[in-house]
Amino acid sequence: MGITTFAGKTAFVTGGASGIGLGIAKVLAARGAQVMIADLRPDHIEDALADFAGAGQSNQVATMLLDVTSRDAYAEAAAKMQADFGGVDILVNNAGVGLEGPVLGATYADYDFGFGVNLGGVINGFVSFLPQMVAHGRGGHILTTASLAAEVVMPGWMAIYAASKAAVCHYCEAVKPDLAKENIGVSILLPGPIKSNIHETGQNRPEHLRAASGFGDSEAQLARREVGDWWMEPETVGHMCAHGILADRTYIVTHGIFREQMEARSRAVLEATPAADFQMGDGDSI
Repeated sequence: MGITTFAGKTAFVTGGASGIGLGIAKVLAARGAQVMIADLRPDHIEDALADFAGAGQSNQVATMLLDVTSRDAYAEAAAKMQADFGGVDILVNNAGVGLEGPVLGATYADYDFGFGVNLGGVINGFVSFLPQMVAHGRGGHILTTASLAAEVVMPGWMAIYAASKAAVCHYCEAVKPDLAKENIGVSILLPGPIKSNIHETGQNRPEHLRAASGFGDSEAQLARREVGDWWMEPETVGHMCAHGILADRTYIVTHGIFREQMEARSRAVLEATPAADFQMGDGDSI
């Protein structure tokens, strides 16, 4: 069912030139996959290629520039993968932005940026690559990076981020049974603190969504955040993802730090759920 080995498989990893994406790409390449790293940042791509060269794995990877919010660019990427590799076997929808800012200051530019990348980029990946994954008949797997923020009640300054990641979770959960019929597995990565470049969100915001943003000060502050030594290494996440793909695990959770908050949220929903459907009495009115 789905992927049983990485040897001889072709993987497409968005946001693959740094952080979690690079960690996943390194592990897949080390296990025999041919990996296409798709990323928005030329500087990150250059650094990633140097890493692979240093590990003697240059022949395992290729790279391309990709803005995951561009449907035309994604269509071109899918066409290239079909022409050059006969289609992809593993799609890793990893590209994302760690949008943070005061909800009362949020503008359409901030919502468009956050949802455009975190949710729109994922949908573009599914729409662009699913047809070829079904058509080539080899089966496959789709791994999508969400966040533990999607599973708990987050503070208002992370509302856009958490909501976009929650939408990703619900979408992947819903499509998994249908894709299983095509021998395509689906996994959701729910990471906690990982050593990544997600604090560089402001640098990745497109020019047309800058001037009207209400998050300028927040993004400047985020850019100064220091990655903690205790945060998880990206390659550790990569190994977790590799195991999850082979097992067709729905949820791949990196940390237990939010376990109590996750349980509290679930209990609150269950406690608000009636044992039977509400029935209006004769004296009730809508």
